[in-house]
Amino acid sequence: MRVGRRLLEIPVAMLLVAACSGLAFAQVGRVSGVVKGEDGQPLKGATITAENPNFGQTFTSTTDDKGRFQVLGLRSGTWRFFAQAPGFTPDAGSMPVRMGAPNPPITFVLKRSGVTAYGALGGVTSRELQSELAAGDAMYVQGKWDEAIAIYRRVLERSSALAIVNLKIGAAYRGKKDFSAAIEAYEALLKVDADNAKAHVGIAMALTERGDRAAAEEHLLKAAERPGAGREVYLALGDAKLAANDAAEAARWYQKAADADPFWGKPLYQLGVVAMKNGRTEEAVQLMTRVVTIDPASPEATSAKATLESLKK
Repeated sequence: MRVGRRLLEIPVAMLLVAACSGLAFAQVGRVSGVVKGEDGQPLKGATITAENPNFGQTFTSTTDDKGRFQVLGLRSGTWRFFAQAPGFTPDAGSMPVRMGAPNPPITFVLKRSGVTAYGALGGVTSRELQSELAAGDAMYVQGKWDEAIAIYRRVLERSSALAIVNLKIGAAYRGKKDFSAAIEAYEALLKVDADNAKAHVGIAMALTERGDRAAAEEHLLKAAERPGAGREVYLALGDAKLAANDAAEAARWYQKAADADPFWGKPLYQLGVVAMKNGRTEEAVQLMTRVVTIDPASPEATSAKATLESLKK
């Protein structure tokens, strides 16, 4: 995946077609681009998937006869984009998306895989995956942890490329308070994607829920030192420091998270919370206003609006 002149890649093991749908907003983000083969020829009928686990949203698009595609309805934040076509190895990458402003075009160049299905997915179709994952999610929502885990593991057995499903497995184990099994699931994902921020955060959450906050913080600090550390790790460290009443360190990590994704409202909101705790009302107002401006459809924007109203009284 190419964004402008910069190559951004994430492992093919991250490939996952989630069974989610998004809400439509009056002001939306739009990303366009083209999918080509190694010979430079456009690929018609390739599938593009845009995924943002933070919002629980997935959008898809299909390329036209010139290999062009367009994805609409994206909220501000960092999105992962996957391109796949029969007989080609999938490609993927991530980039920040803005609402109501031009976003740089994406170019995917897919390599022939020598198989007739979608790369490492073998014969598993998107519809089948969506059905399986939806069934697992339904069990998860009902608190039927063992049933959810069994379904998620069946998905994994059908394709090892879907290692990211370990995030769901880990969450289900945490739901049933089997923290050791949860950590094992997250570590299974890290074996194929060592910089997966959500897996690192999941381990820290499992350790915290088990009562070992020191080990959780230690794990996050080590993850933050990795070259591939991302916004989720920084945010989790901010939360850990805030829970320990270390406002200064919390603010430092929240700022790193905001710097990592300038269009993510959550760390800015937390910075506003820290400012209010320290009596810096004017700074808090500025931060909450920024949240509403750059990430207007987020839950944090709703909270920021309420906070701003209360500060006016």
